[in-house]
Amino acid sequence: MALIVPTLLVLSALSLAFGMVLPLVLFEKLYFFAETPSLLGIVASLWAQGNQLLAVIVGLLSIVFPIVKLIGVAFEATSQGDGKHDRLLAGLLPLLARWSMMDVMLVALVIVAAKTTGIASAFTQPGLWFYAASAVMTSLLQMRLRPYAGGRGSV
Repeated sequence: MALIVPTLLVLSALSLAFGMVLPLVLFEKLYFFAETPSLLGIVASLWAQGNQLLAVIVGLLSIVFPIVKLIGVAFEATSQGDGKHDRLLAGLLPLLARWSMMDVMLVALVIVAAKTTGIASAFTQPGLWFYAASAVMTSLLQMRLRPYAGGRGSV
């Protein structure tokens, strides 16, 4: 039982890294053209195409927030429970948890949109599954470390 937290922490970090660099989705257009963008590739592409604001928003919600949340959970797992840091983590982690699955939902919406328009076929790729697994494992870690945080009536 004592190995659950460290194991989930390592697996979550690895899954997050794989989720950022592996392809998220395969788009096939006209049976000849295919694209398999990764999360980092999508942000870089948005930036290069002149959509800096959108690139920053996607980068914050899908790269920075999950990394900060994972670091916060790791810090919470290894901290000794001093009051100041405990209060900071108690407020920060539930806030970040609300946004942790946003880009998984966005990719799912893009896949549905591509399939329903008939312009392209879209298929999920390993990066999406790794990213989703990381979000789920990080949330499980957070619930294990703070079983009553984020619920109604919590302080």
